[in-house]
Amino acid sequence: MIKKILISQPRPESEKSPYFDLEKKHSVEFLFHQFIKVEGIEPREFRAQKVSVLDHTAVVFTSRHAIDHFFQLCKEMRVAIPETMKYFAVSETISLYIQKYVQYRKRKVFYPATGKFEDLLPLMVKHKTENYLVPLSDVHNDEVKSALDANNLKHTECVMYRTVANNYPDNAPKDFEMVVLFTPAGVTSLLQNFPDIKDNGTKIVTFGKATSVAAVEAGLNITLEAPTPKAPSITGSIDLYLAETNKA
Repeated sequence: MIKKILISQPRPESEKSPYFDLEKKHSVEFLFHQFIKVEGIEPREFRAQKVSVLDHTAVVFTSRHAIDHFFQLCKEMRVAIPETMKYFAVSETISLYIQKYVQYRKRKVFYPATGKFEDLLPLMVKHKTENYLVPLSDVHNDEVKSALDANNLKHTECVMYRTVANNYPDNAPKDFEMVVLFTPAGVTSLLQNFPDIKDNGTKIVTFGKATSVAAVEAGLNITLEAPTPKAPSITGSIDLYLAETNKA
């Protein structure tokens, strides 16, 4: 029977999280630890990419990490962002986060109502004379580049932050019977932190196809792949699994 489950994400801030409902329902305990963390690159690393921020008239933000590290890197390099710079964000939430660094009302900020990148593209096409800068992580695919190329938009992708392993604390519980993974980088970090996890019977749960593929390639035996047709959320998938396991 499963008693402790490690979730490879930060502990929810709200006590109303579905995880805590599952604890009561199935008499289990959830542990939380994010196996990856994001850190900015050094100015010298950015300069090596031979990209000039000020050659661009608009910035495309796909995450709050991108916003944080864009403005931090500009500050470290003493790059003064002009008032005329435009910002394009994939969602309203991300666009509002820009307020942390600039006076929002004095800037030109654009975002789609849906929160999807494909719906941001028509807004960018309306401003096709802009030269777009796209800050990215060191781990990314070519989805953004391909979409901008297909729409004949002038743009430059650049790496401004990276994903690295986040060590599991020495004093944290290690007697969990199940671990839930959300990213390929999380799979790599798990194996760095627990090299013997392939052989100690710990049940592996993956969320998303990319994570599942990474786990299989790493030699892990997956107990549960989420989401499922019956449960589109990770908590729903765990709920169904525990119900069946406890019944057995």
